[in-house]
Amino acid sequence: MSVFQEINAPLRTIMTPGPVEVDPRVLRAMGTPILGQFDPAFTEMMNETMEMLRQIFQTKNQWAFPIDGTSRSGIEAVMCSVIEPGDKVLIPIFGRFGHLLTEIAERNGAEVHTINCEWGKVFDQQEVIDEIKKVKPKVLAIVHGETSTGCMQPLDKIGPACRELDVLCIVDAVATIAGTEVKVDDWKLDAVIGGTQKCLSVPSGMAPITYNERIEEILVKRKKVEKGIATENDHVNVGRPIRSNYFDLSQLQDYWGARRLNHHTEATSMLYALREGVRIVLQEGLFERFQRHQLHEKALVEGIKAMGLELFNDVPWKLPMVTCVRIPDGIDGEEVRSMLLNQFGIEIASSFGPLHGKIWRIGTMGYSCRKENVLFVLSALEAALIRLGANLHVGKGLQATLDIYESMNLVAK
Repeated sequence: MSVFQEINAPLRTIMTPGPVEVDPRVLRAMGTPILGQFDPAFTEMMNETMEMLRQIFQTKNQWAFPIDGTSRSGIEAVMCSVIEPGDKVLIPIFGRFGHLLTEIAERNGAEVHTINCEWGKVFDQQEVIDEIKKVKPKVLAIVHGETSTGCMQPLDKIGPACRELDVLCIVDAVATIAGTEVKVDDWKLDAVIGGTQKCLSVPSGMAPITYNERIEEILVKRKKVEKGIATENDHVNVGRPIRSNYFDLSQLQDYWGARRLNHHTEATSMLYALREGVRIVLQEGLFERFQRHQLHEKALVEGIKAMGLELFNDVPWKLPMVTCVRIPDGIDGEEVRSMLLNQFGIEIASSFGPLHGKIWRIGTMGYSCRKENVLFVLSALEAALIRLGANLHVGKGLQATLDIYESMNLVAK
């Protein structure tokens, strides 16, 4: 019989577009003693988390709470609760995760219409608006920050157009929440899904969401409470109920609301982690946090360029916390990633689909977005490339990055 040892995970410097390094304060919070999910001390934490999430999402929506599960669970919860078989859904695709939205919509019986642009580009907002007018969908589902390409889709005109045309605007902001502006109310977004394992620097396992009364109107009409917990006032026979029980937002909002419907057992330690993660974000300040991401992005980008490498996403619509680097001719990208991991303990990412094997993706997100990490990944990347015979401007990258930091008088952050 095998004898298994306690976990002894190696220390890593994680510079991927997710997951990222978890803030030590979050890890400490996860060690907090377990409470029952209806203990008043715990429900107060739930209420506090909702209030802080509203601030993170920059919204006055009543509903802002996490779905227990990875980021995908939040996307699925919103889409399966809103979409009914036969509904028209329009999805602009500019990377991997637009295809994910399509997959989920199709599985929920939607009549899906897509428009596509080349990976590495985003849509002109008017092009999307024109397609909305043509298709007349019930839902527009769109990605804000596409980590597969390092690009960010503007939404400030798309959201208001959806509202004017009575189309629901559902946004995947998994990569962008707490790292750059996501103005739910100002951009008139109806439902927005975030993620914990990226700019929030919380382990993967929860998906913060928010949605408004336009979404809630649909939930009320489709609400079906399971018979084992239903009261005489609950609907147990509904014509077209939400197909998923676990991802049923109509029941989940009763769980997170004053009723405290006994829908599922809350992931207690993950809620501790999320509460601490959003508290840390607000303590730093949203504006200050966005500035920090921009600073370390600039330092990394200038170092990459000065080293003699070429960016894939050196465009105005670049995602501020994901930098995509073209793999030099004659260099095996996976060999470089392996050397970074095995020799330096650094992880960067490859990509998907048409970009697989052509670019590296370096994340500067949340707690991983620090000066020492940027300097470390640049020095290690240069060393690995030199060892594999790449032609570089040796030593120039780190000097350019240090110039950025010194110009900002940044000593330690």
